[in-house]
Amino acid sequence: MKIHAKKPHPGIKRTALRRGFSVSMAGARAGGAVAIDTALGRVLPLWKKHSKVMETEARRFALELGRLKGTYVKVGQMWALFGEHFLPPALTDALHELEAGTEPLPWSVIEPALRASLGARYDELLIDTAPLAAASLAQVHRARIIASGDEICLKILYPGVKETIDTDFNAVVRMLKLTRWLKAGQELDDWLEDMREQLHLEVDYLREARLTEHMAKLIAGDTRYCVPRVYKKYSSSSVLALSYIQGEPVTSEYVNRLPQERRNQLAIAMLDLFFHEVYVWDVMQTDPNFGNYRIRIGDAGSRNSDQLVLLDFGAMVECSNEFLDALGSTVAAGQQGDTAGVIEGLMALGCLSPDSDEISQQSFADFCLCLLEPLRDDKNLPPAMLNEKGEYRWGASKLMKRASAQAAESALSRNFTTPSREFAFVARKLTGVFTFIAVLEAEFNGAKLLKQHLARWRSR
Repeated sequence: MKIHAKKPHPGIKRTALRRGFSVSMAGARAGGAVAIDTALGRVLPLWKKHSKVMETEARRFALELGRLKGTYVKVGQMWALFGEHFLPPALTDALHELEAGTEPLPWSVIEPALRASLGARYDELLIDTAPLAAASLAQVHRARIIASGDEICLKILYPGVKETIDTDFNAVVRMLKLTRWLKAGQELDDWLEDMREQLHLEVDYLREARLTEHMAKLIAGDTRYCVPRVYKKYSSSSVLALSYIQGEPVTSEYVNRLPQERRNQLAIAMLDLFFHEVYVWDVMQTDPNFGNYRIRIGDAGSRNSDQLVLLDFGAMVECSNEFLDALGSTVAAGQQGDTAGVIEGLMALGCLSPDSDEISQQSFADFCLCLLEPLRDDKNLPPAMLNEKGEYRWGASKLMKRASAQAAESALSRNFTTPSREFAFVARKLTGVFTFIAVLEAEFNGAKLLKQHLARWRSR
């Protein structure tokens, strides 16, 4: 069952006191439920670890975040992605149900903020008052530049979001600690500061405009990809103006009906994009949301005319050379089935501590080797996952389900070390890439493409 945010208040910027009080009430209620749940767990041996009490209160908390909208929803989505390292499963399951697309704010709230941001430039546009899309921190409206006729999209930050980020973030963390869902510690403090920083980066539209233009330069000349043009004249710190590009989501029937070879080419382009981020570029798009990609369908008779449209660079991470080297080495070792090399790479990435025992090391290595299964040499691919041509069937492989089970086993190890934020982002990105390819029902082997990148990387 999906959690739907209720119709929002006519503006994000309610007082911090009122918003914080709502979350505190949810926290107090959940805290009492958790205390009862813990007590029953002590006296009743058959009491389940994650009872209906916990599930109910976790769902109520997620509903409250959805109702308050804005930063609260975004924080909930971030905890859904990375909270598995800190939060009970009942809560992360509930937070996963927060929908990425929420109810938009009415135009009567958006229009004054947009006019104030653009000034006289506002009158140079014909703007569709019905939103094209809505998310936790912003919504998108289609527009036309009157003088040129250019079709653009305006990504508009919700009024008041920037002013409430720290207050809202602190309120959610306080609630999680109050309920004892979140245990204090240095590792947690480091993650919290990283998450807070990421929130501030995602509402910095001047930064996103810069990274969008940077990505456009990186893919220039490669017709498999398309990045929207930034219209700086109509952009600001809270408005991002981009060219409008028609495209289909990967889950659409139009994409599903494409011939196998064309879906394969789109999937290979997605995998190649990831390899470029790891082995060639200094930036990585870390948000695995399918909404950040569209497919521009080309001519019916052409296998190379389809394009991946790359959107939303607010979650771009500018990675250090040391991190990318460690990641590249880990992927390379995994491709070769080199367990010792994988373990060494995981230690360099901060996922395994140097003093971890052999069982923990093997468990983590097994997870990586499982996740990287599609990149093995052809002779080492599991026969049950191949078609009659010997090509890996990404959709039929159920790889993500198997890898998730392996990850859960690794996390149970007493030597489990909470991974670095960069590693967690990349793990999510890789699973997002592989899931995208699986949705395309692609059938191809990834080893050849990876080896091409490895050869160039090693030569440098």
